[in-house]
Amino acid sequence: MRKTILSVLLGIVVIIIAFVLSRVIVNSKEDRRPKPQKVVKTVFVDTVTNGDVPIIISANGNLVAKRRVELFAEVQGVFRPGAKMFKPGQPYRAGQTLIRIDASEYYASVQSAKSNLFNLVTSIMPDLQLDYPEHFEKWQEYVVNFDLEKSTPKLPEVTSEKEKYFITGRGIFTSYYNVKNLEQRLAKYGIAAPFSGVLTEALVTEGSLVRAGQKLGEFIETGVYELEVAVPKTYADFLKVGKTVSLTNLDKTQKHDGKVVRVNGRVDQTTQTITVFIEVQGDTLKEGQYLEANLNARTEASAVEIDRSLLLDNDQVFVVRDTILDVIDVNPVYFTDKKVVLKNIPDGETIISKPVSGAYAGMLVKVYGTSTNENSAK
Repeated sequence: MRKTILSVLLGIVVIIIAFVLSRVIVNSKEDRRPKPQKVVKTVFVDTVTNGDVPIIISANGNLVAKRRVELFAEVQGVFRPGAKMFKPGQPYRAGQTLIRIDASEYYASVQSAKSNLFNLVTSIMPDLQLDYPEHFEKWQEYVVNFDLEKSTPKLPEVTSEKEKYFITGRGIFTSYYNVKNLEQRLAKYGIAAPFSGVLTEALVTEGSLVRAGQKLGEFIETGVYELEVAVPKTYADFLKVGKTVSLTNLDKTQKHDGKVVRVNGRVDQTTQTITVFIEVQGDTLKEGQYLEANLNARTEASAVEIDRSLLLDNDQVFVVRDTILDVIDVNPVYFTDKKVVLKNIPDGETIISKPVSGAYAGMLVKVYGTSTNENSAK
């Protein structure tokens, strides 16, 4: 019995000693984990100064030559080679022949009609000298100056009723206008450049048969182009003819000054925009080139322009008040792809100038260039 009691007591003592030793060991371990520090984010700010902000409307489009001609054949024949190859990119001066269609057969018929007219006029000369000698001299001069290789000259002016009846009865007027009609059609066998420019499209080649009504190509004047852009109807009252417009290419390597030359009087019902035509000149420009236009529509008074990324979803912006972030309501009046024009921001207000990740109202921040209060950081 005594041995049993001693064994129990000895076990209890061992348990107590083990518990005490474990507590000592646990308490002796040092906590080496660093205590988390409160992080204060640094923000960039700007002081608001309201003023006049120009509203710049950005629009884009492709250049189109201001003067262009689509070439069509009005007669039929074989396309004959000219002084220059009829190929895209070929330049021509004003008056140079673009297209020459073989007209040898038709030319012969024109010459035959002119010869018949000349014979008619010549045949009336004896009767005219006897019956109407007062009109003989001008008709004699007409016969002398008549040249089959040149354009048919205008008939002498008829000054009396008797002369009119005499000339009409001989069929001279009918023959004359028949010849002029043939000459007009003969001129259609050749197409000359109406202005200096370049051929942009060629649909036929030398030696091919050209049919009446067939499209032959396109010819444009280089150096003067128009840019067609669509702007919101809100700014229709501010878009006036003659306004200067800044134009740039996609790479921002070229800059040109354009001028508003036309404003469409109709609003597009689908997009609610108005078409504006801008004229621009430049030797480096090409038709079809993509340009971006910046139109100075109007000026917004008592406003400020900031990055669009700083505007919150509920039309608010962050401000800094005593190292604490806060939000204020604003009134956005115009948006671009990168900027926004705001109103209702008091002068002297300190607003965030660069976005802050995870920002919220009441957040403790440090303004760039200043030191944070040490007590507030603890």
